[in-house]
Amino acid sequence: MQVYTFPDPVLHEVCEPVEPGDETVLRYVDNMFKEMYGSDGVGLAGPQVGLLKRMVVIDTDYVTEDEDGELLPSRPLVLINPEIIEHSETKIPSTEGCLSLPGLSVNVKRWEWVRVKCLDADFNEVEHYGEDLFGICMQHEMDHLDGVTLIERADPIARLKALREYRAATGQSARSSHGTGPLMEVDAQ
Repeated sequence: MQVYTFPDPVLHEVCEPVEPGDETVLRYVDNMFKEMYGSDGVGLAGPQVGLLKRMVVIDTDYVTEDEDGELLPSRPLVLINPEIIEHSETKIPSTEGCLSLPGLSVNVKRWEWVRVKCLDADFNEVEHYGEDLFGICMQHEMDHLDGVTLIERADPIARLKALREYRAATGQSARSSHGTGPLMEVDAQ
């Protein structure tokens, strides 16, 4: 298993839902955690390792609070078919890195908090409330499931700056990390 790096086309694919009870995807969980921990990451989504299924692993090693102020200890989590069901009215600035964009930090805006509904590794329906690092991580990884990287999430000027910095840092030309396609054109919407 390897982490695919930008601009590999796999990072721009929209993932298919996991069928509840489909344990074949669970074969990837241990390897995804190993890859994430080995790269000093806090989250990893299926497409980052070539798995085009709506599956994420997260371990923020961070204590969060629920909406009632109760402290919730960190634990490694598997989120299958995650979806945001509620979020704050406001967005906050976040400086984020990504295992698929090594060495790059990008400023983006994220919801201040989110409530996510998903299936866990036992295919039980669960909800997670996240703010701070945990909330940002859930939003970041869920973007990957929709084929969105930090590059697309940034405002147009930050996007161009990030692309220049990334190309300079990685020595990449206009080819993907696996030689499978051209560098994605940036849409400055």
